[in-house]
Amino acid sequence: MISEKYRAMLGGKSVIRTLSEFAAKRGAEIGYENVFDYSLGNPSVPVPQEFTDCCIRLLREKDPMQIHGYSPSLGIPSVREAVAASLNRRFGMNYGPEHIFMASGAAGALAHAFRAVTKPGDEILTFAPFFPEYRPYVEGAGDTLKVVPADTQAFQINFEAFEELVSKKVAAVLVNSPNNPSGAVYSEETLRRLADILRKKQEEYGHDIFLISDEPYREIAFDGKQVPYVSSLYENTISCYSFSKSLSLPGERIGYVAVNPACREAETIVNMCGQISRGTGHNCPPSLIQLAVAEVIDRTADLSVYETNRNLLYDCLTGLGFTCVRPEGTFYIFPKALEEDANAFSQKALAYDLILVPGDTFGCPGYFRMAYCIDTEKVKRSLEALERFVRTEYGKQG
Repeated sequence: MISEKYRAMLGGKSVIRTLSEFAAKRGAEIGYENVFDYSLGNPSVPVPQEFTDCCIRLLREKDPMQIHGYSPSLGIPSVREAVAASLNRRFGMNYGPEHIFMASGAAGALAHAFRAVTKPGDEILTFAPFFPEYRPYVEGAGDTLKVVPADTQAFQINFEAFEELVSKKVAAVLVNSPNNPSGAVYSEETLRRLADILRKKQEEYGHDIFLISDEPYREIAFDGKQVPYVSSLYENTISCYSFSKSLSLPGERIGYVAVNPACREAETIVNMCGQISRGTGHNCPPSLIQLAVAEVIDRTADLSVYETNRNLLYDCLTGLGFTCVRPEGTFYIFPKALEEDANAFSQKALAYDLILVPGDTFGCPGYFRMAYCIDTEKVKRSLEALERFVRTEYGKQG
């Protein structure tokens, strides 16, 4: 008998993936260059040449067993050392390799973090708008995801609603800054206030409350914005990172868990991640990719194109009358739709070959997401389609 649980999930397929598939099918009909596909957050800038050169050199020079064999369960020791040293240099932390676990991207890191600090039946809080895959990640760990309603004025934290939801059942709080889908960066003031509340709640309830920080967009910030490092502000923080966006390596599936050394039993949590791997079937990210990212640990791809695209879209959208918080990072923008039903709005946009993702799935009905990790030339051509869509369907002039 097949699993009814996963059969049921077929009916809740990712809206983002469904729209991406529609865009690909439409592209086969009219040429993908004519489809303005803002659905999927797939990086559009090339991987740094240094990374490619490093992979070639490793393949040529290293022992094949070293680069193609299994890595240790927690990751290659030299790679864990490189990650810890980079975080210490950049953020004034005191990680050692014993605080780092190598994982298959941020998704793999989150899967381990949830299981390490919760037990089935616990609650994890997150803040709207949020990445919709958090729900199956959390439920897969046996936990319940509770969503704090959005602060739509600035996409910071709705603290009044948050404090109402922090109960004794809450084992962890999940944050994502820079945020997918809003592009907002949580300010240091916001994060310090959050940390203060969590410390008080820990004392009140008599148990740890972990702050799990999902950080795949940490390097993509605009206008000289500094992204606060969450672990430097709260002791019980677990950082979950991916090189997918910073190095444009989403297909390589490489990231890490970094447990704040100030956490109680920090080293135990990392060692537990190795055991969690056994239970989830996740074991040992590719050795070659681990070694290569360690050699370019503080490099990034040329991320400047995302700021250029942000400026083009923000200026166009606000000029057309959209209400929109200006993104401070990522490669997403999250405007308010021009009608109450963002699903209907996004459906109408398809007639103009504009692929927009309604915000309901992000916990924020009435908004829509645009993933502008596409060529700037294509962004520029899409502006005319946006203007025509808005003018024809809603009678607005740019």
